[in-house]
Amino acid sequence: MCCRDRCIRCICCTIITLVLLFIVSSIIFWIIISPSNMKFHVTDVSLTQFNLTNNNTLYYNFKVNVTVRNPNNNIVVYYRRIKAIAWYKDNDFGRVNLTPFDQGHKNTTVLQVLFEGQSLLKLRRQQLGEYKEETSVEVYNDMAVDFDFRIRAKFGKFKSSRFNPPIVQCRRLSVPLISKGKSSPPFSVRNCRIGRSFFVDRDAEAEW
Repeated sequence: MCCRDRCIRCICCTIITLVLLFIVSSIIFWIIISPSNMKFHVTDVSLTQFNLTNNNTLYYNFKVNVTVRNPNNNIVVYYRRIKAIAWYKDNDFGRVNLTPFDQGHKNTTVLQVLFEGQSLLKLRRQQLGEYKEETSVEVYNDMAVDFDFRIRAKFGKFKSSRFNPPIVQCRRLSVPLISKGKSSPPFSVRNCRIGRSFFVDRDAEAEW
């Protein structure tokens, strides 16, 4: 009986030791890698059509250029799904799937997104009043673009499984309408908001 108890204690100690070693190794690995957050900036916008009819149909042509910067020395990001979502006053009106790509370390990539077509857009009374005022001056406020990614990341020689990072939010954009004969006015670069870390699975984080 004593021999059996010693065996059980030995197995338990071994399992605990292995778990602790794994946790410590993971922490040390993460400290060594110490990933910097990705950087997203809206660098240019172009709006040539934004017409809301009486039957709540929005006709739109909205272009957005966004730079994606990977500032890390030892991390490669594999973008496997890229969905861009256009918003106006908290109402989404356009969705576009972009071509997947791989981004190496210390690399900057430009995403060019074109939202074009028509969709149903039901604004509340106050929002409709704001839309009419903005139409009169041809500048639309509270425009936004979100990016929903599914990625893999390579940390040194270790490659992660696919996961969903936090939604990248490029909000509070004031976008002028470019009428015929008018040139596009200069646009001030805007930062996009990310969660605490781009390299954390938002689904796993939500469970906590």
